[in-house]
Amino acid sequence: WEPVPYFNNKIICDLVEEKYRGIISLLDEECLRPGEATDLTFLEKMEEKIGGHPHFVSHKLADQKTRKTLERGDFRLLHYAGEVTYCVIGFLDKNNDLLYRNGKEVMRQSKNTIIKHCFPSTEPDSKKRPETVVTQFKSSLVGLTEILMSKEPWYVRCIKPNEAKQPGRFDDVLVRHQVKYLGLMEHLRVRRAGFAYRRKYEIFLQRYKPLCPDTWPNWKGTAAEGVQRLIKHLGYKSDEYKMGRTKIFIRHPRTLFATEDAFQVCKHKLATRIQAKYKGYRVKGDFLKQREAATKIETCWRGLMARKEREKRAWAVKVIKKFIKGFMTRNQPACIDNTEYLAYVRQNYLTRLRENLPKTVLEKDSWLTPPPIMQEVSQLLKKIYIRHMVRKYIRGITPLRKAQLMLKEQTSSMFKGKKENYPFSVCRPFMDTRISAEDINIKVLQMIRHEQIKYSAPVVKYDRNGFRPRLRQLIFTLEAAYLVEEAKIKQRIDYSSLKGVSVSNLSDNFLILHVTCDDIKQKGDLVLQCDYLFEALTKLSVIANKQNCIKVVQGSVRFDIQPGREGFVDFKSGQESMVYRAKNGHLMVESTKTKSR
Repeated sequence: WEPVPYFNNKIICDLVEEKYRGIISLLDEECLRPGEATDLTFLEKMEEKIGGHPHFVSHKLADQKTRKTLERGDFRLLHYAGEVTYCVIGFLDKNNDLLYRNGKEVMRQSKNTIIKHCFPSTEPDSKKRPETVVTQFKSSLVGLTEILMSKEPWYVRCIKPNEAKQPGRFDDVLVRHQVKYLGLMEHLRVRRAGFAYRRKYEIFLQRYKPLCPDTWPNWKGTAAEGVQRLIKHLGYKSDEYKMGRTKIFIRHPRTLFATEDAFQVCKHKLATRIQAKYKGYRVKGDFLKQREAATKIETCWRGLMARKEREKRAWAVKVIKKFIKGFMTRNQPACIDNTEYLAYVRQNYLTRLRENLPKTVLEKDSWLTPPPIMQEVSQLLKKIYIRHMVRKYIRGITPLRKAQLMLKEQTSSMFKGKKENYPFSVCRPFMDTRISAEDINIKVLQMIRHEQIKYSAPVVKYDRNGFRPRLRQLIFTLEAAYLVEEAKIKQRIDYSSLKGVSVSNLSDNFLILHVTCDDIKQKGDLVLQCDYLFEALTKLSVIANKQNCIKVVQGSVRFDIQPGREGFVDFKSGQESMVYRAKNGHLMVESTKTKSR
């Protein structure tokens, strides 16, 4: 055995994970100790405990030249492959695992198999503080090491030639950096100091036996004896190889290369000798005739195949030329050069269109984009196909469904592309009413029975002064809208006095009814919140014929509390939905931003 000089990384491993003195232990101790523990106190403790370690450097301990490359909160570990700098900012916060066992127990009871698998029931039921993140990582790494040590792992080192993922580009600085930090030079040094080439005796002898007269053409003894005789003939030195039980080990690549070169020379010499012997051999009679016939047949066959290949290539060149000419003249009037290309374009477009036709009327915007020569034809086909789909669809729907579609079309014309949460209302079917007649107070029914109730829904009404929320019922009749509290009608709004309705462009469910208010004793505008906003406003627009009065606004809405007094409702997006009175006296409506579908 020969000693191979290499850097033993155990000293770095001990520096990181040694019990009571390693960086992991110091980090856990700093996280668990009472008092004002910060990232900088952790750095100070490392400087105190392991400051004398030859592979640990911090800004405080470094010399003047090294200190220029380190910040106040940095420390550096001198690994075998290179130097690695760490910043302690955030170490303590990231190391504390705040997911306690009761939280893990909830996740463990999930019906989702993936989530359940991520939280296995391996920890004992106790109220002990959870392990820190770095301790969990260390335990996981130890388990991985035990698994690897029980196997026979093979490692593949992947080297990126460049950062741009481009072919044919080799960044030598980047590759040199990876080779250094992967420790490949250490591996090569160890490999070079050992035996780089090893092969079984039978394989080695079978390949290189022509190099020795004693082993060629057949060796009678064992493979090991044959290899011994072969390398003795080749003149291997004793320090260049070793004989194992089943393999031969060669130390230097140059020894193997010299053997391979000698083998190639020997192979060519042997082939030349056999060919010369064959040419000098005199054959007579039928054998000579058969050989000439075979040569003639082979010549004819090769000629036939060559001509077919030439014709095939000539045809391919002609087609490619015609295709290129057609592509270059595709925007010109039809001529000899582009006729076949345009026919191919038409056929290809129609074939793709047949395979990608819209499945429903709602997908009419997904019509396949046509090439320039197919623009008119495509528009005509689209009209014909959409008309056919509409007729087919209308024949298959009920009168109730038709009414639903008309309402949805009305909603789309008012809110599509204007209000943020409109896409989520498309899949929700509209109902005739949200409050049945049994749920409306009998006294209210007696007072408005002559007007015929068309729609009703529960709402939350916000007071004009103070903005306190109140549960109410919003009822639309043929003549007016009513705001009802149990057995009382709190406000009646004639459709003729309804000036307009304001809603925001965000995902909230607020609406402001603006009414004509001439008398100081009359009540002002209504600020309401309704879970069925799109349905209620669509019903209102149809019943009162107020399609043009519904406005989608941004930012803030002004409303009249009473003649001469005004209030404001401010709308904005936030992390969560909430409604509160702001310091400026406005009603603030904060809604979460929805993702578009």
